[in-house]
Amino acid sequence: MAASELIQDSNDVRPHVEVDVTTTNPPTPPRPQRAANAQANGNPTRHASSPPPPSGSRGGKKPVPTEPEAGGSRLSGLWKQNQLIHSLSNGLRRHCDYVKISVPPEERGADSLPSEWWKTGVAFLYALFILVFTTVVITVVHERVPDKSVSPPLPDKFFDYLDRVPWAFTVTEVNGLVLVGLWLVQWIFLKHKAIIARRCFFLIGTLYMYRCVTMYITTLPVPGKHMVCAPKLYNDSTGKIWRILRLISGGGLSLTGSHLMCGDFLYSGHTVMLTLSYLFIKEYSARWMWWYHWFCWLLSASGVLCILIAHEHYSIDVVVGYFATTRTFWWYHTMANTHALRDAPNNYLSRAWWSPVFKFLERNVHTTVPVEFSWPVAPPSSCRQRYRMVEGGRDE
Repeated sequence: MAASELIQDSNDVRPHVEVDVTTTNPPTPPRPQRAANAQANGNPTRHASSPPPPSGSRGGKKPVPTEPEAGGSRLSGLWKQNQLIHSLSNGLRRHCDYVKISVPPEERGADSLPSEWWKTGVAFLYALFILVFTTVVITVVHERVPDKSVSPPLPDKFFDYLDRVPWAFTVTEVNGLVLVGLWLVQWIFLKHKAIIARRCFFLIGTLYMYRCVTMYITTLPVPGKHMVCAPKLYNDSTGKIWRILRLISGGGLSLTGSHLMCGDFLYSGHTVMLTLSYLFIKEYSARWMWWYHWFCWLLSASGVLCILIAHEHYSIDVVVGYFATTRTFWWYHTMANTHALRDAPNNYLSRAWWSPVFKFLERNVHTTVPVEFSWPVAPPSSCRQRYRMVEGGRDE
């Protein structure tokens, strides 16, 4: 009777043992060689789960557990050990201290490019003040220009080989207006327009401030006999103020009839605007738009060449204007795009006078500004909500 009960108990334990074996995948014990030989000879082998002798065996010895019982106890021990490990790992994961990983500046993405429109406003006021100050300096310098009969035009090698073409300066101003218009449209569709705008305003203000210095300290005679200069006002302060306002309202262009004064020769302001517009157009547009770059370069180069063909500036005015514009643009963007240079002890570019202004404008710009475009006006909230619903439906 006891043996039958033991056989029944071992049968009850067997399903539980099979489930545990499937879950934990324990190593299967090797089959004895004797049993394998017996099967090969055709003799039936004894089942491994044969019942143990009854508990009341002779000698008072404790019963030896059968193989299923030993495997079940071992598996249950492994199961409990597994549960303990899982509970400990969950507790550690719940209460552990997280490791803080610092992300390099180049990998911070859009978070490292804050707009800071108030800085753009400061740069705009700086450029506006310098442009108004330039008109004041032109008015002052105009009173010092020597008369053509007293001081004839200086010899210029370019003028020796090329005669003057009267309509060439009109081509220069038309090309300049087209380039500025293209750059304005492109800037409107740029994503990081605040950062780019303050760079543009700062460079415009700085280059025209240099121009104020050069044309004030050295006043050159007119480059050609064809030039008609407005009469000098001397001590008429009211008349000078009206001239300043007229020059500002007309943008300093001959097309608008606002530029009737002489003396603003070294260096050429038209060269600055033609070159600077092209540099910004190329820098903040996609590299695959090579046809657009070539078109803008032709407008800029032909406009600069027409300044000399029209004999409106000396060759030195154009050369100095080109070098001042390109070098200032490249120095500034080298500092802006190469972040290792900002605090490097051997960075000689940081010795420029505008280095503190640069640090103020670019302090929170920790990565190179990518060329990304976006709509200047955000769509209505209802359109955005419908777009999210459509995208959500597609994802499902």
